[in-house]
Amino acid sequence: MAQISCSIATLRIMGDDLIPSEVSQELNCEATSGHVKGEVIIGKNTGRQIIRKTGVWRLCASDHEPENLDAQISEILNKTTREIGVWQKLSEKYHIDLFCGLFMIVGNEGMDISL
Repeated sequence: MAQISCSIATLRIMGDDLIPSEVSQELNCEATSGHVKGEVIIGKNTGRQIIRKTGVWRLCASDHEPENLDAQISEILNKTTREIGVWQKLSEKYHIDLFCGLFMIVGNEGMDISL
């Protein structure tokens, strides 16, 4: 089995009343990107106005070719606080997930995730 060609990972924290700078302060880490609900941006390809439907704080890991999802998750978590109370507080107020993307060039690529 060949290794997955490329992987990406992003920690996402989302909520209607989320203010990215406040989440950065709680986690002791600056976001890669973020916005507040209602923020208006101009689409890069369309030039149309887009109104953000909810607030988002994102922390992206470096892309890896070939994949190394374990290293990407470690990279993200090593940048943020280890205080469980902070994470509990944030998870009670916001939706938190870890987005992972795996990209194959040919069929039968695979990977293992360590615990």
